[in-house]
Amino acid sequence: MREEDNETRRRVRDGDRAAFALLYERHARAVYNHGLRLTGDWSTAEEVMSETFLAAWRARTRVEEDGGTLLPWLLGIATHKAENARRGFRRRQGFLARQQQPRPQEDFAGETAGRIDDARRLRAVHASLGRLRRQEREVLALCVWGGLDYRQTADALGIAVGTVRSRLSRARRKLAAMAEEGMERGGERSGARGETTGEAASAALTAGEKLA
Repeated sequence: MREEDNETRRRVRDGDRAAFALLYERHARAVYNHGLRLTGDWSTAEEVMSETFLAAWRARTRVEEDGGTLLPWLLGIATHKAENARRGFRRRQGFLARQQQPRPQEDFAGETAGRIDDARRLRAVHASLGRLRRQEREVLALCVWGGLDYRQTADALGIAVGTVRSRLSRARRKLAAMAEEGMERGGERSGARGETTGEAASAALTAGEKLA
């Protein structure tokens, strides 16, 4: 599999559009999910995914021949794109908060109920992640949800393996403390229907497989 990945690397670096299309087919979903975890918004995650592959194509000549799967490289690009999107979203929120808000129109259509609940749950989990430092949030998303090992995460973010370990450890400790705090408060609401502060932190903490 590694040799196949290295062949894809060489073809992508040489500007082979068919190889790049295959790269997209293999990893678009993972890049989208990573963007969603970091931004907490479906449409923004789609933008992050599009911008990531556009940036990857433009930077293809910097891809090394050897190194296995290109997923860590793509997720590293997506991490930066997601942070830019988060900053832009905060600016837009600040602008809208200063404007007169229209009266909300409630929609009780059954086909939208599940989507609304999913959005609320996503916001609750994302709010818990928002209490982490950006560096901790990124490492958690790459290691726990993205399935990268410590070395791949280090390569994606351009940091040392030891830094990955320490940031991940801090992130897990903070989320565990949030979960415990939520339980001690007896299920304090976080703004999402049926979702509590403790539950949201626990979901963020336990998502994905445990690293060895």
